[in-house]
Amino acid sequence: MFILICISADFDPVHKGHEKLISEARKIADNESKKLVVYLNKGFSANHAPFFVDFDARSEMALALGADEVKSFEGLHHRLVLSYSVPIRLTQMINDGGSDYITSASISLNEIAKKAQKFIDEGNFVGMPKNYTNRNEIRWYALNEFLGSKLKFHIVKELNKDKYSGRLIRQSIIDNDYTITSETRKLLPKSTVEILEREIDKNNIDLGRNWEDIYKRMNTYSRGNLSKIAYLNGKTINEIIKKRVYSNPESVWAAFRRSDYGPVMTRLAISSIEMDVTKREVMDLMKSYEAENVIPEMQKVSKVIDRAWYVATKTNEGMSAREANNNFRQGNVEVSDAPLSIDAGLNLTRFETKIMKEGLNADLYVDKNNKISVQLKSEGKKIKTNLRLPAREVTYLRYIMDSHFIPVSGTSKKDKKGYKINVKIA
Repeated sequence: MFILICISADFDPVHKGHEKLISEARKIADNESKKLVVYLNKGFSANHAPFFVDFDARSEMALALGADEVKSFEGLHHRLVLSYSVPIRLTQMINDGGSDYITSASISLNEIAKKAQKFIDEGNFVGMPKNYTNRNEIRWYALNEFLGSKLKFHIVKELNKDKYSGRLIRQSIIDNDYTITSETRKLLPKSTVEILEREIDKNNIDLGRNWEDIYKRMNTYSRGNLSKIAYLNGKTINEIIKKRVYSNPESVWAAFRRSDYGPVMTRLAISSIEMDVTKREVMDLMKSYEAENVIPEMQKVSKVIDRAWYVATKTNEGMSAREANNNFRQGNVEVSDAPLSIDAGLNLTRFETKIMKEGLNADLYVDKNNKISVQLKSEGKKIKTNLRLPAREVTYLRYIMDSHFIPVSGTSKKDKKGYKINVKIA
């Protein structure tokens, strides 16, 4: 058995706040004859950004301060939000034989437990309030309880967060032409400074994003192809199309600001574009962890679909979307079977009707007029048209299409009165 340390800051780079955390963990590990293991995110940070310092260098920083071993979490943070990645990471630690979890916070363990209770009771860990102090630690605690309290929690008093900030340290190094100023050195352990300077000399730092691929996809993908990428909703896709051409990071960020994405969701969406992550890929990943009983019940793909159908049904009956969502979140509702297949009518011109065929693949998207539309190709020609659906089905389908990770697909089918699109959900 061993004690585990996981830090939401990603050790990018390791500063004196992390040094204090490792030191306290080392005391517990030595006192209980346990192994001190640091789990670091690899590929993308927990905040869905590329790393300033690569995995090997960050591992070296942790080992220099007393960790016995470093392990990685990989392939998660360009695909999943924290409410999904945290239970996966906790489960990996538990399966590895972990007994304890230690982190830093400005509030006590009792305060964390009190704030976490609401989410534990609901079994839903999406939407942690932004005004919660240490909300990431609250999420980890709540999900550990959901998994059966397998890890014993320890809290180390957090150093001044405004001072010991990985973001500010990274920015200082960049702003000072990749040198570490005397003021920044005071915030870093000696071993971190030595490793950072070596990595800077090797030009192995602040590698950043593959902006070339991001620009290419944002500049050239159709609405239908953008709709397949995870974490892009209809409004965002239309904002992307509206402001082409993209040639610098600020123009990319501006597109997401216009569509009301916050910084975290923007980073996740940009990472998904960069890595060409599809909604189907994310859904399949979630389902694989659902099969292992890792994902909370209220966050399962089937529940997201049920919620969309329930809200669509209730708003069609006159209930507000807010009330319907609250009712569903509280878990005291019955949901009739949500349809996973819908036949939608088409508005075709005479020419389009002549070239239509059965079995054509159809890309669904939201057009510039906010209508659910479809694009098909037949005989070398593109057919673009709105779908004809009852109001409830329109609302339902929009919720699904804006869910960020549930794919929709369509196929043309012959009908007595012409052609329809058979829409498949998930």
